[in-house]
This record gives sequence, C-alpha cells and structure tokens, in this order.
Amino acid sequence: MYVVKQPATAALKSTAAVDRRVNGSGNYVRVGKARVPRSGTRVKRHGSVRAVISGGDKASVEAATPLQSKGVNGLSSSSSGAGEIQVKAVVTIRKKMKEKIVEKIEDQWEFFVNGIGQGILIQLISEQVDPVTNAGKSVQSAVRGWLPKPVPSEYANIVEYAADFKVPSDFGCPGAIMVSNLQGKEFYLLEIVIHDFDGGPIFFPANTWIHSRKDNPESRIIFKNQACLPAQTPPGLKDLRHEDLLSIRGNGKGTRKEHDRIYDYDVYNELGNPDKSEDLARPVLGGEERPYPRRCRTGRPPTKTDSHTESRIEKPHPVYVPRDETFEEIKQNAFSTGRLKALLHNLIPSLAVTLSSTDNPFECFSDIDDLYVDGVLMKWKEEEKKEGKKLFLGSMVKEVFSAGERWLKYEIPAVIKMDRFSWLRDNEFARQTLAGVNPVNIEILKEFPILSKLDPAVYGPPESAITKELLEQEINGMSVDKAIEEKRLFILDHHDTYMPFIERMNALPGRKAYASRTVFFYTPTGIMRPIAIELSLPPLASSPQYKRVYTHGHHATTHWIWKLAKAHVCSNDAGIHQLVNHWLRTHACVEPYIIATHRQLSSMHPIFKLLHPHMRYTLEINALARQSLINGGGIIEASYNPGKYAMEISSAAYKEMWRFDMEALPADLLQRGMAVEDPSAPCGVKLVIEDYPYAADGLLVWSAIKEWVESYVGHYYSEPNSVTSDIELQQWWSEIKNKGHHDKRNEPWWPKLDTKEDLSGILTTIIWVASGQHAAINFGQYPFGGYVPNRPTIMRKLIPQEDGPDYEKFISNPQQTFLSSLATRLQATKIMAVQDTLSTHSPDEEYLGQVNPLESHWINDNEVMKLFNRFSDRLKEIDRTINLRNKDSSLKNRSGAGIPPYELLLPTSGPGVTGRGIPNSISI
Repeated sequence: MYVVKQPATAALKSTAAVDRRVNGSGNYVRVGKARVPRSGTRVKRHGSVRAVISGGDKASVEAATPLQSKGVNGLSSSSSGAGEIQVKAVVTIRKKMKEKIVEKIEDQWEFFVNGIGQGILIQLISEQVDPVTNAGKSVQSAVRGWLPKPVPSEYANIVEYAADFKVPSDFGCPGAIMVSNLQGKEFYLLEIVIHDFDGGPIFFPANTWIHSRKDNPESRIIFKNQACLPAQTPPGLKDLRHEDLLSIRGNGKGTRKEHDRIYDYDVYNELGNPDKSEDLARPVLGGEERPYPRRCRTGRPPTKTDSHTESRIEKPHPVYVPRDETFEEIKQNAFSTGRLKALLHNLIPSLAVTLSSTDNPFECFSDIDDLYVDGVLMKWKEEEKKEGKKLFLGSMVKEVFSAGERWLKYEIPAVIKMDRFSWLRDNEFARQTLAGVNPVNIEILKEFPILSKLDPAVYGPPESAITKELLEQEINGMSVDKAIEEKRLFILDHHDTYMPFIERMNALPGRKAYASRTVFFYTPTGIMRPIAIELSLPPLASSPQYKRVYTHGHHATTHWIWKLAKAHVCSNDAGIHQLVNHWLRTHACVEPYIIATHRQLSSMHPIFKLLHPHMRYTLEINALARQSLINGGGIIEASYNPGKYAMEISSAAYKEMWRFDMEALPADLLQRGMAVEDPSAPCGVKLVIEDYPYAADGLLVWSAIKEWVESYVGHYYSEPNSVTSDIELQQWWSEIKNKGHHDKRNEPWWPKLDTKEDLSGILTTIIWVASGQHAAINFGQYPFGGYVPNRPTIMRKLIPQEDGPDYEKFISNPQQTFLSSLATRLQATKIMAVQDTLSTHSPDEEYLGQVNPLESHWINDNEVMKLFNRFSDRLKEIDRTINLRNKDSSLKNRSGAGIPPYELLLPTSGPGVTGRGIPNSISI
C-alpha cells in the first residue's frame, strides 16, 4: 500500500526473480571461473535456473533442474537426493548510497565475505511442528556469492543474493525465515523469495534493517506475506510470533542504541535543557498536572540540573527512534533529514547572522515584497554552501547566484499570487476559516450570551462583551435569536485557551497578545463575513478586566484598528493551528498508536498490515521536531506568540479538549455544529454550510477510507466473537488507552472494541488522522502563511488606545504601526523557511490508495487486493470530483476572481510545495 516514484528493478517486478533463461553470451557475468547469467536477464517463468548457490560447505555454480511435477507437502518432486528437495532463496538487498570509492571497496569486501558463506545465514522455518524439538521444522543455509546488477546507476544499490536449501520432503510450507547478519555492519533487506515450492514463489517481504550480530546476537524473524489472526497462526510459527513481539517491546531499561528496534513509552521530559541555561528549563508534559500523549522512549540519563528532565541530544546528532522508523536515504538526501536539518543547522543560523544586526520591523509592504523579488543576501560560509543547497531541491525557496553572492529568495505564496490584496478583505479573512490552513476551529454559535468556562474568581465575569445590540447592528437588523435559529452565526473562539497564559506571554520580550473571540455572519448570498472581534486581557490587581469589541468601522481610523484586531485573531489562530491541531492532534496523538501497533500486533496480523503504511516516518519526524522545533528555545517558541509557554498551551488543550471519539470527521463536524445528523446523507451527516471546502472534500476522503476499512475488517473478522477473542488486538487497544494516552485512560468516551463495527470505526479514525486530517492542516502552511500580513504567527504590540502613548504615532503613520506589530524581518524569514519546508512533499512520498512497487507483495490475498484496488479507484474519482467543485462558480469559497482553488485534500501530488496531496502517513 505504498508508492515510490522510481521504478522497481526487473527482479522486483517479476515473481520469477531467479527463473531467468540464458539467451546469449551478453547475459552472462563471470564469478571466478564460472559463467552465470546476469541478474537482470529476463526469461519465461519456470525456465532453467543458473545462479551462485551454496551446497553444504562448498560453493559451486551449477544449473538448477527445471521445475517438474509437484509432490506432496507443497514441494516439487524434483530432488537432489532421497527424501530431500532442493529449493532456492533469492535475497534482495538495498545497499546504502555511498561515495564511489568507498562503495567500491566495501562492495569488494562484501563479495569476498558472502562468497565464502560468512556474511548472511538464513533459516527456513516450516509452518509444521517438528515432534522432536516441538518447534517449527527448520533448515539453514548460508548466502553465497553476489550477482551485481548491470542496470542504470539509479538502481545500482539494489542487489540480489542466492542460497540453496536441501529440504526434507515432509518439511511442509515455510512460514518464516530467520536471518543472521554475520557482517560487521547492518544491511537493508527488501525481501526474500523462496522458489520451487508448490503454488509458485513464496514471498517474505521485509523492508527492514538487519542488525549485525556483533550489535545483537539474536536473529531477525521475517514472516511470509500471509496475514493471519493470532488464533490462526500455524503451529510451527506460534512461538516465533510471540518471540518477535517480545523483542520489539524491550524491557524498559537502558539507553537505546541506534541499531535497536525497540518501541516503548515515555513522557515529554526532554524539551528543556536546564544544564545549558535556567531559561531553557521546561516542565514535564505527561502526568496529572500537565497531561499529554506519550512519546517513544530513548532512555537517555537525566540532566545534572534536574533529575526529572532527560538529557538532550543536540543537533546535528540524531535522537533515537527504532531503526526501521528512520528516513530512507532518498528522503534523507533529497528532503527531510537532509533538507530539514540543513534548514535548522545551516539556514536558520545563517539568517540570524545575516539579519541580527538589522533585525528591524518591516517599514513598508514593499519590504515584504522584496523577499519574493530580490530575496535576502546571505552571509554563508563557504563550507555551509554544500549543505545549504539541500534546502532548494523541489522547494519554494530558491537559491540565486549573482556575481558570486548567495541570495535566499522566496516564491510568492498562493494566497496572494492571483490577488495581491486579497488578505485585506474581510471575506477572505472569513473564507480561510473554512478553506484555509486551519479550517477545524470554526463552530456554530448555538446560544447567547457567549460565556467563558474559566473560573470567574480568577478571570472575572464569564460573559462576553459582545452584545446582541452590537451584533444586530452588523447584520442589518436581523435579531440574534433568528440568526441563531437559521444557523447564520458562527464563532472562532480562542478565549479560554489563551486567557490563562496571556499575562505570562505578555511578560515575554517582544510579545503582546489577547484572548480572542470572533463572530461571523453567513449571509443569504452564501458569503461568510466577520462582524465582531472581542480582544481580552486578564484582570490585574491594578486594573479591572479588559474586554474590547471591534467592528470593521466606517472611517480610516477604525479601518486600521480593525486590521490590527484581525491580525491578533490570525496570530492566535496560527498558534492554535500549530500547537493544537497540527502538532498535538496529529503528530503527538498518533505516536502512541504507532508504538502500540508494533508492540502488540505481529507483522503477520492483518491489522498491522493495514496500518503499516500509515506509520511511515512519523516517529522520526516527531523526534526531529522535539529536538529542534518544539523544544525550549526552538523555532516554534521563537516564532509563535506563546513563546516558552507554547507546549504548556498544547498540554492544556489536550486536557480540556482532546477526545479520541471526536477525532472522527463526522463526529467533529457534529460537535462544532457545522453539520447535522442525516441518515440519508453520506457519512450520516449534512453540512450546515454546503460551501465548506475542508468538510465537503474531507467527507469524501473519510467515506472512502471507511468503506475500505470496513471491507478489510469484514474479510478477516467474519466469525462471531472474532474481535473479542483476538488477544493481540485487545492488548493493542488496551495499550493505546492505558499507556499511550495514560492521562486519559479513565475517560468514559473511549470506544469499546467488541465488534467488527467498533474496530472499523477505530481504524478509520486513526487512518483519517494520519492521512487526510494531517494533509489538510499541514501542506497549506506556506501557501497561506508565507505572506506574513495574511497570517502573522507573532504580534509584538497591543492595539493603540486613545489615551495611550503610541496613539499619536498610530494616527500619523498607521501603516508603520501595523507593520511594527508583526514579526521582525528575522522572525518572518525564519518562520517562512520552516513553513516552506513543512509544506513540501518528498520525492519518495507515498500517497493514499497507491502501492509502492518495492512492496507490492505486502499481502498474498487476492480478495484483499481487489478491495484495495476499489479503494484506489474511489480516490481517483474523488480527485475528479474535487477538481469539478473548484470550477463551480456557485461555490464561492473555492472559486472566483483571485481565489485559489481548494486542493489540500486532492489525493495525489508531485514533489515540492504544491498545496495538494494526501500522504499515507505523517511524514513531515
């Protein structure tokens, strides 16, 4: 269920990896004195075989006997001796990409080691039990020789090895392979294919790093591509299934090593660095006081300063994640680990050096335009040049060389590309709550007055300062009660989230914020417009609570103040988007699902196979974020209003707002009042605003995922009580609740897991969050946020008041007041670079509903593949439907003069910043 842009090699495209007909001297290579066919030579299946094989302690090259009539126990009747059958294993390995000189030396050494049978041992394990050992029957062989592939350079890192086995005629069908790596370094195993058993080749998909025995003496267990529930496990594999899970769980002790593949839980106790500075100390997230999802345990020792804080691994050294969770080399070289780390380690420091001496506010709007026209002259050191170039591969950020100077130039973001002044208009401000990068907070206004849920003894009277009279003036005399009845009033309410932190936030240098509420009116003509903004400050001992309400006004002064009020709302919304909806609800909350899936579901389990594509790269990107983005003093703290309190706000939101059952898209829409129940409608809900692009397109994707999951689950759980009797599945769900989301373990809203309907609902939610939900709120970050005035992430000044010292300056130069309230040049260029990177698709992205050719043998069930193909076809239909919607002139939130089409939930994309595409997983 993956997709990779580069084509598979011939061996990976064909089930006959070694069944190649020899047809001409050009298809041979020399191994010692023997001639063997090139591994790229194609032949008809079931042809004669010629390859390097192992024969006991002696390596030889000989022609294998053509496949003949099949005998009992799944084996060919062709035999090299009485009671024995000869079968062949083809081992496909992806070599690391290295410099040519190093590669040549290492390849020669690998050839020598494997040529004498001292590199890799593989052991076939039968599904049948050996009565003597009471375990699966087994035979062992060494991989011998190496057949380099004479293929174009882009495939040169894929190689095949061969091994022969003499298998007893009563061996049965192999169900697992144990791999031992005798070499001094790891290798990446793509798959092993066993030939000459009845029914055709047997595939053992691996896609895993095989550790060296010197690092870990235990062999790796690879199961064949047969999905089976625990109770259906063949007798010879039961112990191996349990043993493999035990090896993944670890014992919860010690510091994790790079080669480990151990998944365990820990709290967020490594965001701060008190050993470096007292100002970098951060509280632990996870526990009764500050609840939070759990992250992957690394086991590093505590800091010297604080025993509750884990010591940090600072850039550029990597934070531990289980070995198979790390980025593959194509992603490292072309994108994330290469590009994001180059951003964090080279560009950001270089920007600081370049702009720190002149880190001033933008003085006029043309200064912002210059970022796209002229760029920023960078003061990069020569040695930084090579690393810095990684930033500009398929990126919206471009490096321009002129007269030997290095410039950083940004492309024009989509939000102003077609209409330079769209961000100034009220209807665009409102439209982005439905079709922007954060379309998940707008909700219907259900009752009046608007009330806070905060403690009035601490934060003052709960009633909002927004009155009925004020609203009725703005909606042409319609009564508020009638507007609520007709579902025309909506609210973006960030008041209670921010208010407990405002006093501390505003004490930070260069930051000023309010707790905000914004009320919108949905006009009869189908236009959403903002009609009132309330900005509040907490009560202080020296002053009563501050609550001001702003409207768009009818003269120059009120127009400019209204613009400042909207900027403060956008800044609050940007913080909630990044800290709550993006980081918490997708990245952080999905991490425990991934850990539990590996710890409790065998790779043989059908639910593991279903979820596996939706877990790719997430732990690695989360570890990188904890190291350099959300950590104390990191990019998020430096670039967003909450500053050092950013992750505490995220924790507070988890405590007060997060519920697993409300992460389902239909449930979320119902909870926010943006939809009503309608059994006749798709997904059982009808949108209150039909022209709500995120919800309308999201429901299409949700419905497709739901249909695919239900059919998949129904295929494997057809028997009564099959869900409740699945031990692994029940432990998986229990661990997600009790360990992964430990602080929420006693909540009554967790779904039960008793029926296949329960299971389908849980899985649909997990897959939606990891794919469609993340795509909708991630890949629009630069298209919408790349123009600072449209979506400021930080505000540095409060709105000038008539009796304040800055009011005269505001009156004389409102533009300067507005721009000086936004981020400085350095802050703006840093966050633009980060948003650009986070909005970029990798060249090896794997999109929803597509299969990676390198992993096309993930399952051997034809019925499941038919179901998956139907899912893929459904997503293609959704692609067409969305494109048609974007051309519908009646849908004003996604079409019209200067309005960019809503494409964030189009299923596929090319690489780069495209503003579209749904990857299978949270991979950036």
